[in-house]
Amino acid sequence: MQTGHELLQTIDMISKERGIKKNEVFNALEQAMQKIAKSRYGQEYDIQVKLNQITGEFSLKKYQEVVLSEESLEDSFMQIVLEEAQLIKSNVKVGDFIEEKLPPIEFGRVAAQIARQVILQSVRDSEREYQYQEFKDRVGEIISGIVKRVEFGNVIIDLGKAEGLLHRNETIPREPFRPGDRVKSYIMDVRSESKGSQIFLSRSHPQFTAELFKQEVPEIYDGIIVIKSVARDPGSRAKISVHTNDISLDPIGACVGVRGSRVQSVVNELQGEKIDIIPWSEEIPTFVVNSLIPSEVSKVVLDEENNRVEVVVPESQLSLAIGRRGQNVRLASKLTDLSIDIISEIEEIDRRNKEVKERSILFAEALDVDDVIAHLLAGEGFDKIEDISIISMEELSSIEGFDENLAYELQKRSYNYIKEEIERSQTICKSLDVSESLTSLKGITWKMAAVLGKNSIKDINDLANLSGEELIEILGKISISKKNANEIIMIAREHWFEK
Repeated sequence: MQTGHELLQTIDMISKERGIKKNEVFNALEQAMQKIAKSRYGQEYDIQVKLNQITGEFSLKKYQEVVLSEESLEDSFMQIVLEEAQLIKSNVKVGDFIEEKLPPIEFGRVAAQIARQVILQSVRDSEREYQYQEFKDRVGEIISGIVKRVEFGNVIIDLGKAEGLLHRNETIPREPFRPGDRVKSYIMDVRSESKGSQIFLSRSHPQFTAELFKQEVPEIYDGIIVIKSVARDPGSRAKISVHTNDISLDPIGACVGVRGSRVQSVVNELQGEKIDIIPWSEEIPTFVVNSLIPSEVSKVVLDEENNRVEVVVPESQLSLAIGRRGQNVRLASKLTDLSIDIISEIEEIDRRNKEVKERSILFAEALDVDDVIAHLLAGEGFDKIEDISIISMEELSSIEGFDENLAYELQKRSYNYIKEEIERSQTICKSLDVSESLTSLKGITWKMAAVLGKNSIKDINDLANLSGEELIEILGKISISKKNANEIIMIAREHWFEK
């Protein structure tokens, strides 16, 4: 068995080698000795072991709680009756503890093995906790490490006092890794698990690009330039949007650097990934136009309710705007967090002509007017009969070729048409036994209720069980935004939460 001095030297060595506190090693040794003492003197006893951190000597003591009488005795190993206890210590009271010093234990082969296992396990637990505490606050940072090994495409990286896992899905496609290579990675997540702290790394994460620019561009590091969003096809192409409140500073030029030195450093780290640096704008149409660089844009039509935008481009720019395999528009969509639809100017003209023709037919039939008046209404941008009923007489009569009498007659006919539509829908709802809980729900019109009734949606519960997408699909030609559809569904579900 080691002397106290030798034991303290061993503890000091373990502490330095493993990078953990001496107190944790002392605790591990005490646990090991307690386990051995219990195996020697009996598992039933309350045996406490203390290690003198100055001399390196152990003290072993057995404790028994003092109880009043035999009737109070529940555990003869952990407790002792007051009468017996007073023979050992005269002034003892009920609730006190009698302590008995035990002879020191000489380490045998088995005892030494047990001590070694307990110490190693305790040290491993301490290392895991240290690693978790060391890295949990570093999520979102870039860290450099050395490739230790590659297992089925997954790369184990030595980070010094810990190992990180770079899963094959988080690597840049076709990127080679060899043991001994130094690699930069993005700390994506840190988890404390039973088998140890797991540090998950990534080289394909969009924020890896942002952090690389932060290292290369002092203005980004200092917060003068802000990276607003990043979109990547790892190993192929990336787009980042940048912004600054300093009007004297060109954020694009600062990120590119002299002769492209700054952006080239990032490109090299990303295995040649092409990077488009985009000026961010709070004006959504402007930001969308910028995000589709290098293509030119003719027009942007924003649908804020559905988080969509339609972009019209010249025919010659269509393939450039979409990009190879849709890459350019896909990255622009991620960058702006919008669904982007790209069409050519010719497609837009054809579609607009088709819509005008369809609306002209609707107005001609519903308002009983000739094709010329119907076409004028459609050409002015009226989408449905309700639009004509709510516009002011002054605006309606100001349309070229219209006068007050015609405007009055058109509004009168639109009112009558809407009234008849409501009456027809009410009749349908009545014949289908559509519940009042559905017809009176906020956001549901009689026409909508009739269509829902035809699709076996007859009360508020039937509606509440739908999703917003399903509601839009059922309503078909009745135009409703995704936002409004979701709001209607949530209103229908309110009674669930009340219950």
